[in-house]
Amino acid sequence: MSLKFGDSGDQVLALQRALQTAHFNPGNIDGQFGNGTQAAVIAFQNSEGLLADGVVGGVTATRLGLNLPPDPVSVIPGFSVTVVSQMFPVTPIGNIKVNLPVVLGALVDRNLTDKSMVLMALGTIRAETEIFLPISEGQSRFNTSPNGRPFDLYDFRRDLGNNAVGDGEKFRGRGFIQLTGRSNYTIHGAAIGLGTGLVESPERANDPDIAAKLLTSFLDSKKLQIKQALLQNDLATARRLVNGGSNGLDRFSDAFKIGSRLVPDPVSGTQQSGAAA
Repeated sequence: MSLKFGDSGDQVLALQRALQTAHFNPGNIDGQFGNGTQAAVIAFQNSEGLLADGVVGGVTATRLGLNLPPDPVSVIPGFSVTVVSQMFPVTPIGNIKVNLPVVLGALVDRNLTDKSMVLMALGTIRAETEIFLPISEGQSRFNTSPNGRPFDLYDFRRDLGNNAVGDGEKFRGRGFIQLTGRSNYTIHGAAIGLGTGLVESPERANDPDIAAKLLTSFLDSKKLQIKQALLQNDLATARRLVNGGSNGLDRFSDAFKIGSRLVPDPVSGTQQSGAAA
């Protein structure tokens, strides 16, 4: 569960005492999650380098030494094939039926199951590969010089970790997120348990299971910045953190907004005196 503004009860009382012990004064120790408690939570989250949203979830609670019961409601079941097909209006529904469970499973494994991050993942897929299949990047004037070898403009991109002739084509964008560059293949291949296997066989990034894990690994590596952007409803910045620019922003925003409207927010707890909120 999580604790937020307006909640009350014994869990809030424990939170206020923990904040006071940590030298972040919440004001009255009364079991009411009001302005003082919210301000103290935000100050504590800033101090700890956490998302400063004023909501006490699992990570904030752990840092404060609190044990909160897990959320009883998961948002994942809300992202059904029917809902996601509305987020992807021109995508063959068969592709969604096959690959949506793989992506949702990878999000669960990475513990990226809050609504904002599920929307982020699906919006990213809509922007990068609208057909909901892992694909390879195509040639364009941005990656291939006039009359040049395919992807030669990527060959020596230091920001991508490329450093040799042929690196551009070998480590071109692939998968659900269009993972690009030797550095990303190295870092995220290792992060999902492949060791150096993805660098040695980069085409594996288009295997749906691996593509889903790479998507969630990349999003997890930028989770704090993404959540900060989404907290401000700044979809352009959230998209830029993945893509580096605004390519696909219209598709990303459309999917994000449709999903946000169709999938209800999870119920976090009961707001009553003396009970866990």
